[in-house]
Amino acid sequence: MGCPEPDSGWRFLLGRRTYESFAGHWPNAPEEEQVIAQPLNTKPKYVASTTLTEPLAWRRSSVLQGDVPEAVVALKQEDGDDLYVIGSTRLVQTLIEHDLVDEFRVMIDPIVVGGGKRIFRNDGALRPLRLVDGQVTTTGAILATYAPAEG
Repeated sequence: MGCPEPDSGWRFLLGRRTYESFAGHWPNAPEEEQVIAQPLNTKPKYVASTTLTEPLAWRRSSVLQGDVPEAVVALKQEDGDDLYVIGSTRLVQTLIEHDLVDEFRVMIDPIVVGGGKRIFRNDGALRPLRLVDGQVTTTGAILATYAPAEG
C-alpha cells in the first residue's frame, strides 16, 4: 500500500471511486505533475468495481472480474510487478480482511485533520505489524513501511 519507488516496476490496484477521480485528472495532468502522472498513465491498473464495465477509458485499465479477493490472489500469483493500492479505503479494508496485504507504506503528515476515512475497520481484530523501514522528511512527514508481524 502506498507509492512505489519511481523507477521500480509496479501495477496499480484501485477502487472505483479512486479510479474515477484519477481517470478524470491524470491522463491530462500538467507538465509539473508528470513525475506522478507518467507511471499512472503507463502502468497497468486493475479496478475493483461492480458497476464499471469494459472497456475503461483510461489506458491500460481493466475491471477485476468476479470476487475481488480471488482476483487479487490470481494477480499476486502472476509473474510480474508488485501491486500498489493508492487511496481506495474500502478496497484496502477488503484486502486486510482477507490477509492479502504484504506491506503498508504510510505517510504521516504533521497536520491534524480531525476526521477522515478509516483504513482499518473497527472490528476489534488485532493485526500486529512490524516496522520494515522508516524515514523522516525535511518537512517532518514520516514515511513508514510496515509488514504484518509473524505469529
